[in-house]
This record gives sequence, C-alpha cells and structure tokens, in this order.
Amino acid sequence: MPFIPRALFKPAAVAALCLLIGAPALAGEGGLCPGFDQPASAEPDAPRYEAFFSPYTHHWTPNDEHEQVYALSVSRLLPNNRYCGFSLFNNSFGQPSAYAFIGKSWPGFWQAQPALYASLSAGVIYGYVGKYKNKVPLNVGGFSPVVIPAIGYRLSPKSSLEIQLLGTAAVMFGTTWRF
Repeated sequence: MPFIPRALFKPAAVAALCLLIGAPALAGEGGLCPGFDQPASAEPDAPRYEAFFSPYTHHWTPNDEHEQVYALSVSRLLPNNRYCGFSLFNNSFGQPSAYAFIGKSWPGFWQAQPALYASLSAGVIYGYVGKYKNKVPLNVGGFSPVVIPAIGYRLSPKSSLEIQLLGTAAVMFGTTWRF
C-alpha cells in the first residue's frame, strides 16, 4: 500500500480491526455508544468526524532511547459528546503503534471559559513489543489497555488545540479539525 508505510500496516490493520469489531458491540440500546449509526448532531451540515494531529510530545523523564512521537487519529463523533476512533503513532521508542478507543468529552465544563473542554478516551494500544514490552502496564503480546485524559481549547466550531496526558510518561500537544 503506497499511502501507508510498510511498518505502520500491521498497527493500522489491528486498530481498524478493533474498531470494526468493537463499534457494532458498542452500538444499540444499553451499549456504550448507542446511536453509533446516527450523526452527533441533527443538523445536516454538522461535522461527523474529527482528526487529531500531534507534532510534539514532552516526556517527563528524558531518556536517550526516546524518539519524537508523532500521532494521527480519526474519530467518529457520536451523540451526547461521545466518540469512537483509532490512532496511528510511532511510540517513544520508534515502534509503529496503534490505538483503538472510545471516549466522551465535556464541552464548556468551566463556565468562566466556555471554549475549554475536557475529554477522556479508553481503549487498547498495540506496539510496545520486544525489549520495550514492559514500558506500558498490562502488556500482553504488544496489546495494553489505556485511558487518556485530555483538555482542549476550541478555537472555532471546527478546530481546537488539545493536550493529552499520557500517564506518568509524557504529555502530548496537538490540534483537531472537525469535518
């Protein structure tokens, strides 16, 4: 596949498979994401997806083995400020990785700053393998559960700046675009 580097193909396939298997299970009455097949808003031109790009991650404890982390994710916006998606990234040790997730955001959680929002995603990452398998907790065969809190500032209805807390390891800076 010319548009996906060969090293990212396996993590991309794993993330897509997790999303395809997990999304139908999340849909429907009583599921975590009821209305998966419905748009997030009743407005016909309302954004249905959100893309996130991170060009920079700051590690709390620098390590000579750390490499710069780049991440790109796509989320499907769901009713009640929920979302499901997947991310492709190179982890802190240069390994191609993927993250399949579900999440919820709380827009305008602080009345003094209505453009601020908080969000929380949870899912499974794949990619910490080999000598780096113990760098994430509960890693089994390269798969590990993850919870990522974030705070963002909405610049416009379609764009925002966001900071994601990556456990005790790092903080990721990025931007989002809704479409």
